[in-house]
Amino acid sequence: MKSKWIVFLIVLISSLGIYSQEKHTAALDFQNKALTEVLVFIEDTYEVKFSYGGNLLSGKRITIPPKSYTLLEALEYLEDVIAIKFKRIDERYISIVENPFFIDIQVLNDIVVTSYLTTGISKSKNGSFQLSTEKLNVLPGLTEADVLESIQLLPGVISPHETATGFNVRGGRADQNRVIWDGINIYHKGHLFGMISPFNPNSVEKVSFSNKGTHPRYGERLSSVVSITSNDAVVNKLSSEIGVNALSVSGAIELPIIEDKLSLQGSVRRSYNEIYRSFTFDQMADKVFQNTSIANEESTNNDFHFLDYTLKLNFAPTETDTFSFGILQIENGLDHLVVDLDTTSSLQDVLSIKNEGYSGSWQKIWSPKITQQTDIFLSKYRFNYNLYERQQSEDIATFSKRNVIFDSGIGTEVSIDMKSDNILSIGYQYTLKDVAYAFLDSAELDFVLDTDKRVEKNHGVFTNLSYKNPGFIDFNIGARMNFYENLNAFRFEPRLYAYKQLNKYIKLQVTGEIKNQVISEIDETIFSDLSLENKIWRLSDGDTFPIINSLQLSAGILCNYRGWTADTDVYYKKVNGVTALALGFLNPLDSQFHIGEQHVLGADFFVKKTFSPFHTWFSYSVNRVESKYEGINNEEYFTSSNSIFHAVTTSVSYEIKGFQLALGWNWHTGKPFTEAFVVPTSNDLFFNEINTKRLPNYHRLDVSATYKFKPFQNKSIVAKIGFSIRNLYDKQNHLSREYVGNNNLNDPIQIEDHYSLGFTPNFLLKLTW
Repeated sequence: MKSKWIVFLIVLISSLGIYSQEKHTAALDFQNKALTEVLVFIEDTYEVKFSYGGNLLSGKRITIPPKSYTLLEALEYLEDVIAIKFKRIDERYISIVENPFFIDIQVLNDIVVTSYLTTGISKSKNGSFQLSTEKLNVLPGLTEADVLESIQLLPGVISPHETATGFNVRGGRADQNRVIWDGINIYHKGHLFGMISPFNPNSVEKVSFSNKGTHPRYGERLSSVVSITSNDAVVNKLSSEIGVNALSVSGAIELPIIEDKLSLQGSVRRSYNEIYRSFTFDQMADKVFQNTSIANEESTNNDFHFLDYTLKLNFAPTETDTFSFGILQIENGLDHLVVDLDTTSSLQDVLSIKNEGYSGSWQKIWSPKITQQTDIFLSKYRFNYNLYERQQSEDIATFSKRNVIFDSGIGTEVSIDMKSDNILSIGYQYTLKDVAYAFLDSAELDFVLDTDKRVEKNHGVFTNLSYKNPGFIDFNIGARMNFYENLNAFRFEPRLYAYKQLNKYIKLQVTGEIKNQVISEIDETIFSDLSLENKIWRLSDGDTFPIINSLQLSAGILCNYRGWTADTDVYYKKVNGVTALALGFLNPLDSQFHIGEQHVLGADFFVKKTFSPFHTWFSYSVNRVESKYEGINNEEYFTSSNSIFHAVTTSVSYEIKGFQLALGWNWHTGKPFTEAFVVPTSNDLFFNEINTKRLPNYHRLDVSATYKFKPFQNKSIVAKIGFSIRNLYDKQNHLSREYVGNNNLNDPIQIEDHYSLGFTPNFLLKLTW
């Protein structure tokens, strides 16, 4: 009987201890603190002990709002914001395990479609698309998460010349897309003359793509913003990966230096075609070099390579301060030499393209409600092309083309978290752009066509209110004021994105925005034997090249019902201040630039359904782009060369365990072109009305497959193998018809037809540990 009383007293005392422990409250207040340090404080405060795996909490940081918490309340809060779960062993010991079913409530509230094309691509309430390369499933035609080519599968995005970088968004030109890497403006066209993205997928953490209702912190371009960021968190675990495909070898590393304080990450990628030319490289080279001297001659020396690398240092000296410093380098080089042994004459093309960038950022948490982000960047772009014609070691003709950009800036933005997660942002940005270009005939010591050097300083002030009211309406409303110092011009840019939940399944989206652009590309119709990169950047001068202005309005419906997702958007865009060179419209008597405007009217439709383990989606876009220029076509509207009237993309994918397979089909109407005909008596070319004819319809079938597995037991190495084929049935698509020459009355016009990439396989082998 005594033993029963002893057991009862032990249980009672233990229960009272647990009850006392659960009711004990303590004040907690942590701002961006390492989770391991927070748990030590909780252990001391509530007299408990945690046990967990060594890497489970690595790199995790936490903010806990200031107030009094019981132990149970503190643990429940941590489970809500971090992917961990607490398991009670007894009154003192608590085990921590990973929570595989964790959902980030804050992120989920801002996401309206969690898996848009596939896992890893989502759509936010503000209309932007978010892409996570780590989570991205395989897409047709790709073995890796190529940032720019993945974006091209979204509705309203198309690359009519079949390049990674030359994509048009909602009828806009390629130079109207702003591409940013860790705050650095990118001007480079892409490796292999735009065939592949200049960004190493191994170094990309996330991508934000906005094609409407853009946040006013983003200025400079009219159509879209592609903001690419690498990992900005301090890591405490060493990780590395190496990879090889049919074009290049690559590697990446994340290196902890000081736990929870300092880490370094880097990546590198380089072509290896000097050692071995794969079939994939030859296929891309055939497309790139068609209609050039490289395709038409047997070369005695053809040195071509590309390289990119990144470095980033993340530093968190205090709980409320984080710093990042980044470096980006992108290089392309070509040295092509043709020698005629009979005449000892030679023709040499030398091309060098470099885009280097440097960035720094500082994030400061002033209070639980106020944060500040300050950024600084420098971007240098250099394009140098030389054509040498030599006879008996003497230069008989030398043509040079130059384009140099120094783009730098500094900015700061303060975000104030108001009631109910409404956020007010206020910011200022200063940028300085120094842009020069020249076309030089060195043999004659004279400039061909034109040359220009210009500087523009811009002061930008912006504000934005992100308002959330699920019972009424969510919206982002803001404005940006630009003062272009050298042009002495003010430009006001209002921005609006509204989101309304009409019922359980249907949401309404409405946007409106005004944007301005002072830097753009001109397509110089200067004839050269290479003729690969005819577009160069230049700044507005307020006269011949005015500031380009656009107004865009859109409205759409988003519907989620029983696993179906449908997204429809109708838009209108008006662009003023665009310029065209009359030579591009085949008038040898007129070599002036002409100012004009464009109208774009279009719609995007997207539908997706998952039939596990199959995922399917279908997108359709329609738009009409019309242009009008002073002094051209009797100043009447005509169809723009980038007007792709209908475009369809569809895909089906399959996923099971580590294996993924994707099949995709692309179809769109052909590009408009101006028809020419030959006069039999003189063999002269004459032209009908501008862009009244269209090339044949474009279509191709792509397939990709990847498999992820662990090649070794009890090892942390993860392997990934992949294989893809672009243009599976080897369709020869007619991409464009161009007329070159025509620089003077005695210069004959030549017709150039450009065709698509043929059957092109690729492979991937990647090891991560």
